[in-house]
Amino acid sequence: MLYFIAIVTPEEINQQVLEWKHYMLQQFGCRVALKSPAHITLIPPFNMPTTLHHELEEGILEFTQEQSSFPIYLKDFAAFKPRVIYVHVQPNTHLSDLQARLEAFLLNTGFPIKKEDRPYHPHVTIANRDLQKEDFPLAWQYFQQRSYEVAFTANAVCLLRHNGQAWEVANAFPLNKR
Repeated sequence: MLYFIAIVTPEEINQQVLEWKHYMLQQFGCRVALKSPAHITLIPPFNMPTTLHHELEEGILEFTQEQSSFPIYLKDFAAFKPRVIYVHVQPNTHLSDLQARLEAFLLNTGFPIKKEDRPYHPHVTIANRDLQKEDFPLAWQYFQQRSYEVAFTANAVCLLRHNGQAWEVANAFPLNKR
């Protein structure tokens, strides 16, 4: 079974991002980003036997009980040219530290995740691998002209599971250290 771990945005942000994802579907045929709620990935997709699901949930719960909620600021748009357009997450040491601690915790407890080689670059995807290279300039022009700014409190870490069609939140674990 495929899983990933993320901070899922509040519903009002998800709805706005969903509008942009639908724009990308209508204009450029981009469907992949529509298969998950708006989120900031902490641990990218990994394969794991469903027999470990309960153990993983217990591990994440143990981890999150020692973490505090924190603000996240989204501002405007950026891209990993020539395939990915996303809402930019403002630099945030709380978020980067949470991601690094969660990755280390899961690796140390033996879960089948891979240590990420690339630097952590948090973002909220609008379009990704199915955006054609030749469509990128026009799509990017649309988002470069727009401005967007919103803040929310990251108060949970979510475990998402692929159901064969799309990603769904399997469970949310509160960040509630006082």
